[in-house]
Amino acid sequence: MSKTLLVVDDAAIVREKIKDAACEAGWRIVGEAADGKEAVRQFIETRPTVTTLDLVMPEFDGIYALKEIMAEDQNAKVVVVSALGQKNVLKDAFKLGAADFLVKPFDRKALTVTLDQFASKEETVACAS
Repeated sequence: MSKTLLVVDDAAIVREKIKDAACEAGWRIVGEAADGKEAVRQFIETRPTVTTLDLVMPEFDGIYALKEIMAEDQNAKVVVVSALGQKNVLKDAFKLGAADFLVKPFDRKALTVTLDQFASKEETVACAS
């Protein structure tokens, strides 16, 4: 089983930064979404090892997605990637089952260390473009 990642953020540039860093660290990107509804659909379809999730997105936000993802799989590993100004929302995210949190803007190394804590050490894949 490879290290698979679903990347969820409404900002395309943030999705690209996460995908680039994760890919270089041996993660296979299985999907990306710009809102919570699409995130849930892709989670169900791809069953990633980890999902990175922005909390503040238009229409269907990260809290919506987190609730639905955790209802689908209570063992899902969801890493919230959001700005620090969302402290109350962040508390809700941890109550709902978020596994970890990274502050935007994030450090590439911090991202990969955070992701890797949820994957087996043997899991590596070639970086795909």
